[in-house]
Parts: sequence; structure tokens; C-alpha cells
Amino acid sequence: MTTTTWLRDETPYTHDVFRFLRTGDDDRHQTARVTADGAAWLASAASGDLGAALARWETRPESPAVLPCGTVFDVVSVDPVFGRRMLDRLWEEGPGSGPVAAHRGRMLLFAAPGTSQRLPALLDWEEWGDAVPRPLCHGTGDAVTVPPLVPGGSGSGPRWLVAPDTRSPWLPGPEVMLWACVRAARMVSAADVRVSIFAPAAQDANVYDVSRRR
Repeated sequence: MTTTTWLRDETPYTHDVFRFLRTGDDDRHQTARVTADGAAWLASAASGDLGAALARWETRPESPAVLPCGTVFDVVSVDPVFGRRMLDRLWEEGPGSGPVAAHRGRMLLFAAPGTSQRLPALLDWEEWGDAVPRPLCHGTGDAVTVPPLVPGGSGSGPRWLVAPDTRSPWLPGPEVMLWACVRAARMVSAADVRVSIFAPAAQDANVYDVSRRR
């Protein structure tokens, strides 16, 4: 049975980790919590023996996993501050996002397969492309570390910001990711514009920024 067939059929879960995740799913629909369906989607990306991958997760659900990109998802890795601005735009003005994780000082946005190839080229053509911190795009031939299915108690290591919760999560493609990058870059540019009615301060004077005072 292929990974895709396993993902789409209606065979009940047979692994304890899925039964654990499914138990209390009604109370588990939180942004950073993986559901049983979300775990099934992640498992579908595992290369090689799917059963072995599920067995490892069953024995160590609090451990991260390394999954290949390019078939089920691509990953766009960005600076966390810029990534937060991208998420703000995606959720406030756009279609939303797919799963999102944080790992080693980077934000990992899960995207549709093929995004890793198209997004860099689109940024090169885009007028605002130079204003976008160059993302790291992971696709076919790459692998990424994904957070554990069950959050650990240490608070360190990879963690979900927007966890997968369905067997077929919506994933942004390269055009949507480009739109979010450009909107985030424009927001940064607008924030850098300061209009003052005062004369420039002397070089050794104390200057206080009151532009954010409410």
C-alpha cells in the first residue's frame, strides 16, 4: 500500500500514538496541538517503511522527527520576526496559512510541493524582492526536523506554532507565499518612515522616540 493510499483510505488507526492523539480531540483543537488526523498527514511524508516510522512515533511521541520534503509538503524557512509579519498578513488579509513551526531561531512555513523551486524565482522578478530577507526553501531532496507530536516539558527544541490538524491541510503555494513576503516587506518599509515637524537634534543631544506613545 502506498503512502498516498494509506492517507486517503478510511482504515481505523492501529497505532497507540494515534489512539492517544484521537482521545480528547474535541479538547485538543488548539493552534499548537497536533491532532490524530494531523499526525496521519505528517506520517504520510515519511520515506521508506511507513509502519516503522509510525512505530518510532509510537514509542517516542515527545521526540522530533526528520521528514523529507517535496512530496507532501515543501518548507519555507524565514527569519522569525519577518515570518511573524508574514503570518499576520496571511491571517488578517489573506487566505490563512498551513502548518507553521519554529526551530533553531527560524520559522518554518509548510507550503505546497513545488514552492521551493518557484518562490526564489518569483522573488527575483518581484519589484519588492530585494526588500525580502532571502528565505531558505526546502523541497525535493531536502529533509526538515518537525516538532514532536506531543509537546515535551523542556520548552526547548522545535515546537508547533500552527499544528497540522487534518489529513489534507491547505498549503500556500508560491504565489501566496510571494504575496505574504511582499506585504510583510511593505509593512517594514512603512514602519521605517518617520515624519517629523521638529528640526534635527544636535548630535550630542538626548533623543527620545515618542512615536509609539499612546
